Amino acid sequence: MKKPIIATLGFVLVMLVHTSYAQELNCQVQVMHQKIQVVNEKFFENMQNAIFEFMNNTRFTDNVFASNERIECSILINITQQINTEKYTATLQVQSRRPVYGSTYYTTMLNHKEKDNGFVFNYIDQQEITFNENNYNNLTSVLAYYAYLIIGLDFDSFGMEAGTPWYEKARKIVSLAQNAEEQGWRAYEDSKENNRYWIIETLLNDSYKPYRRALYRYHRLGLDIMYDKIDYGRTEMVESMIQLKKVYNQKPGLFLLTLFFNAKSDEIINIFNESFPNEKTRVYDIVKELDVANAEKYKSLKPN
Repeated sequence: MKKPIIATLGFVLVMLVHTSYAQELNCQVQVMHQKIQVVNEKFFENMQNAIFEFMNNTRFTDNVFASNERIECSILINITQQINTEKYTATLQVQSRRPVYGSTYYTTMLNHKEKDNGFVFNYIDQQEITFNENNYNNLTSVLAYYAYLIIGLDFDSFGMEAGTPWYEKARKIVSLAQNAEEQGWRAYEDSKENNRYWIIETLLNDSYKPYRRALYRYHRLGLDIMYDKIDYGRTEMVESMIQLKKVYNQKPGLFLLTLFFNAKSDEIINIFNESFPNEKTRVYDIVKELDVANAEKYKSLKPN
């Protein structure tokens, strides 16, 4: 369990908390291939093991984590087409979570599925997957991109804008991929602005800093405080959503808001169902506007 961090110490103590002996991620990997006519089942087992080893044994930062500090995450790759003996099309879903102080509860930080069949990659059987931050390879670049996104979100939840160095690493990967034939890396590819390019660009855009401040407030000043100050923690969570409302007012439909509520909608409902009526009403008025896709789910928060 990560120890509580005094807000005024910010990034310095976040770095200390994440300093010890292991790599950054504790990542579960699943490669599904039901849509592919399997000739050699062992091939896909090798692919899954290679990705697992890459995610869990690669040093993505200069920091090292204690074994119990590693960020819990998962990657689901569902292969939908075999283009040739080395090239595949797949869907990709990435999740991460972090512990809440003083409890056994984990809060979801990321729950993102890329658009269907948007992940095209090469894999050679039994070839070790390695990452060079100065070179582009779609398999390793995508995996490393999400590793840095996961790390950045985790740091942002413990220190105000503490994830910036890792978002910058992800942006470097995006920059190297601009001339790639594979999709998902360029600004003009998706009108909804929900590809890898736009996720990292908006996270690093100063115009949307209230979003990242809301991440810190929601987690460090909200959830982490609730173990002994439940009313205070809920109040801070409400304030974090008010910050998100400012982002929404600036740009309705910003995909960062979808990322947030994809991870948090069930949690918000569970927490604020136990809240005071006026607080429930306040939250309901915010989320029904910011998260239209999940509007039906929030009806339990609706005032009578």
